[in-house]
Amino acid sequence: MKTLIAKIAASNAGYAALALRIPVGIIFMAHGAQKLFGWFGGYGLAGTGQWMDSIGLGPGVVMAFLAGSAEFFGGLALLLGLLTRPAAVLTAFTMVIAIFAVHFENGLFMSNNGYEFGLALLAASVSLAFSGAGNWGVDKTIANKFAS
Repeated sequence: MKTLIAKIAASNAGYAALALRIPVGIIFMAHGAQKLFGWFGGYGLAGTGQWMDSIGLGPGVVMAFLAGSAEFFGGLALLLGLLTRPAAVLTAFTMVIAIFAVHFENGLFMSNNGYEFGLALLAASVSLAFSGAGNWGVDKTIANKFAS
């Protein structure tokens, strides 16, 4: 178990992953907060749940909770560099669902509610899933503790 934890937390990405983790983590947290808490102009669980029901992602409130939690807590984990790889896989999965359930039929461009922003977040999440947290993340401390 120690070896698995050390492998998940280990990273040689240096500071490049930090430069990606901070803005991507903030963006995911903000979008999750819109869904969960209604912050930043969001509709909260009830409103987001109604919308999700209307596009066929039901039960809406459950799906809003799952998507909001993945974005908020996954984003927080990315921001902190805490279990970065599992958090990045979770946020990547969330973006795949968002792209194909909501945005794909609108084409690429954001001006048409397309998938370009979701695709950028997906790419960043996949990159972090491969690279790990890099320097200045909690994972570095975890990897050092379990490697010895």
